[in-house]
Amino acid sequence: MAIPIYKWFFLLYYCLHGSMGAVTSPSEAGFHPLYVSITELNHNMAEKSLEISCKIFTDDFEKAIFKTFQQKTDLSNPHNKAEADKLVSDYIKKHLLIKVDGKAVSMEFIGFERERDAVWSYFEVKQVNTAPKKIDIRNDLLYESYDSQINLMHVTVSGNRKSSKLNYPDTNAEFAF
Repeated sequence: MAIPIYKWFFLLYYCLHGSMGAVTSPSEAGFHPLYVSITELNHNMAEKSLEISCKIFTDDFEKAIFKTFQQKTDLSNPHNKAEADKLVSDYIKKHLLIKVDGKAVSMEFIGFERERDAVWSYFEVKQVNTAPKKIDIRNDLLYESYDSQINLMHVTVSGNRKSSKLNYPDTNAEFAF
């Protein structure tokens, strides 16, 4: 199976600027694909909510859903949108757990959409009335599928943005504001 062009760009960038030391080309690295997800959390003070979005490459996401639920799905063109919504929601809720100021919160699924070769899924946590002082995240998205998975997270509270990167098998990140 051919590797989509976006993965080549990620791989090339990672080889040139990542943690592979002096590796300067994919052939020197003993080529392997790069698996990455991006999770954005934003505290919306006006709405008193925490807005969460996850970007995962479609083919990787479909593989992870199959491994987790033994159910094939086509997220690019779902035949049954309600079933696809449930699979996306259930998968993310199982693999992305959030605590706000030490208290576990419940994410409400808003929906998902396809953007080129990736899927954005959206969630909301209501009644986050004050700006969080601490957000703890347990993130093991795609870990059942790839032992080279990288999960990037960006959290914004009161205009202050902080980021973290989890490399398999690390699962926990803490953001203090």
